[in-house]
Amino acid sequence: MSWIAVAIAFAGVAPAALAAESGMSMWQLGFQASVSDVMDDIVSFNNLTLVIMTAVVLFVLGLLIWVIMRFSAKANPVPSKTSHNTTIEIVWTVVPILILVVIAVPSFRLLNKQLEIPEYEMTIKATGYQWYWGYEYTDEGMEDVSFDSIMVGSYSDPEADVADRQEVADARGLTLNEVPRLLATDYDVIVPVDTIVRLQVTAADVIHAFAIPSMGVKIDAIPGRLNETWFEARETGVYYGQCSELCGKDHAFMPISLRVVTKEQYAQWVEAAKNDVDKANEQLWAAIASDKKVAEAASEEVSVAAN
Repeated sequence: MSWIAVAIAFAGVAPAALAAESGMSMWQLGFQASVSDVMDDIVSFNNLTLVIMTAVVLFVLGLLIWVIMRFSAKANPVPSKTSHNTTIEIVWTVVPILILVVIAVPSFRLLNKQLEIPEYEMTIKATGYQWYWGYEYTDEGMEDVSFDSIMVGSYSDPEADVADRQEVADARGLTLNEVPRLLATDYDVIVPVDTIVRLQVTAADVIHAFAIPSMGVKIDAIPGRLNETWFEARETGVYYGQCSELCGKDHAFMPISLRVVTKEQYAQWVEAAKNDVDKANEQLWAAIASDKKVAEAASEEVSVAAN
């Protein structure tokens, strides 16, 4: 394969087709699209603090400019000997306190929402290894459903990377662009839509961190400790994350791939996964591809009818 073709393939990390179901887009700035209530609150809190910080910076900048112009040696040849102003001192003490209170209230509310796990419907345990993730479905009757999830492709060999991702794409009925570089994994974490999932996180060797931006999930994975968080995805699709703790030489190459499916697809996957995870995945990819074709056909019919 020519280097030009490889470069084009690398450029397709998050094209429009992938962005439609992953929250990512080309040359993206800011957060990935939110698909959970927790992430909605994180985005709202970010916007609030951004407005407050912008207002403070602009005010201080304006004040500095005014002081420079008003009290320069040229404009004020006889300097004032004022050394104390009670009103100003009260204002610059009280106003920052009020600003911190305005920030603290939604901050504590958000922290409580992240830490207080609601009544959950299923539990998944994620274990960080050097350098990949292992998953266990720990609910009753699902104790045998477990697998390791390793990055697809190669970060050091461009041609091998494209070839590996193309092989996975062909097996799943996807395009190459739907198997993003450095993010796709050989085994996805499968969860149903509109379901509260308790996530237990630990590590087997060094400290890792489990993070899925679209879900508002980010929690440390510490050896010998079991941390917990939760999420509830409201849209189907595949959502990507990565280890967010500098854990060693391959830190950047232990991605997280979370695939949210319909409850019917999940029920079928679970029944098959109890016996054979690989067979369950094959059936799931076939079901997703079939639903995708039906949706595309329906979309074409609507487009034709509209024209």
